[in-house]
Amino acid sequence: MEAMKISKRFFAFGILACIALYVAYIKCCLDSKPVMGATEGAAESRGDKPSHQALSADLSIFYGIMFDAGSTGTRIHIFKFTQQPKETPKLTHETFKALKPGLSAYADDVEKSGQGIKELLEVAKKDVPMELWKFTPLVLKATAGLRLLPGEKAQKLLDKVKEIFQASPFFVRDNCVSIMKGTDEGSLDDPQKRTVGMLDLGGGSTQITFLPRTEATLQTSPAGHTTSFQMFNNTYKLYSYSYLGLGLMSARLAILGGVEGKTLGEGEELISPCLPPGFESEWQHAEIMYKIKGQKAGEPLYESCSNEVAKLLYKKVHKAEEVKDLDFYTFSYYYDRAAEVGLIDKEKGGSVTVGDFEIAAKYVCKTMEISPRSSPFLCMDLTYITFLLQELGFPKSQVFKLARKIDDVETSWALGATFHYIDSLNRLQY
Repeated sequence: MEAMKISKRFFAFGILACIALYVAYIKCCLDSKPVMGATEGAAESRGDKPSHQALSADLSIFYGIMFDAGSTGTRIHIFKFTQQPKETPKLTHETFKALKPGLSAYADDVEKSGQGIKELLEVAKKDVPMELWKFTPLVLKATAGLRLLPGEKAQKLLDKVKEIFQASPFFVRDNCVSIMKGTDEGSLDDPQKRTVGMLDLGGGSTQITFLPRTEATLQTSPAGHTTSFQMFNNTYKLYSYSYLGLGLMSARLAILGGVEGKTLGEGEELISPCLPPGFESEWQHAEIMYKIKGQKAGEPLYESCSNEVAKLLYKKVHKAEEVKDLDFYTFSYYYDRAAEVGLIDKEKGGSVTVGDFEIAAKYVCKTMEISPRSSPFLCMDLTYITFLLQELGFPKSQVFKLARKIDDVETSWALGATFHYIDSLNRLQY
């Protein structure tokens, strides 16, 4: 478990997490309605009498709990906020903990899925004062892992989580558990008009989000890639899209020639030119074990792998021309692979270009032809990242900032989603 505090630059960087539409509709209660009133009003509908925990005569404190159910794990974010009357609430602390595997791993054994959820709820009980339990919203949002499951299996998992939530001492509503749409994972802007975008590479999907500067971007974007929203008394138009199936783990399977959710037949194996020649092993993805094998030596590894990656990405993503003129932060597997090959500091992060990823990919692929590394997928992963970024419209000279945290807050959409949920409760009251 990891505790974090946020600095004054919180609003300047806009959290830079995968927040999207959940943040998009935040009003953050800039008028006289305190956010605690949202939980109070909702609590009264259950017959509970609301109560503030006051730090002083003018300062109140409240909490929000968000579960992020991703493809590779389930994470809990416990946010602590303070608020002055008539002011925007401020994040003062976050508690974070993650468990593996993701909920989708229990698609065929729903009962086992509850163990991890209950374990994370115990973390929340220790972090949130007992007197505020019944006023603290509890929500779970599922992302790519559950979106990839058949609807019936996904729903059974959600129903199990909802059952556990309803038995908890926290505040829950009928909509406390849901699967996010692809456009619901995004970013936020800089209130000082200097905008930054974000790129996130998860296991099952990848997201791109930014605030367009040109009307051409809005006019030429495919349906579902843009949306309008109000925030802080301003109206914005946001470009935000999540590509399901193009996360790093799902891309690996596709490059290998496998099909999501489909097991191999007896004696069948996946052979790929992206793996070292002569390499043979097993790889588990979404609870399915695959036999994998490298292709015999022939064409150089990087070139042959590039051909496979290019086939996968062909006409799969939209190329927005103006992204080359914007600053972008990148997260998740972008960060992990850059750190693994020494492009950035593993703890502090850093800056890299598309060209840096390409150079690293070529070097790793070349060395793997001679001496296979302990990470047999590294050539494939780096090649995929190189091509994905270019397909999204970024030139080789594009510089990205890689980070796990912004101002000591774990980067994720969860904070924005919590704000939005509390604000929606507030709107129900008024």
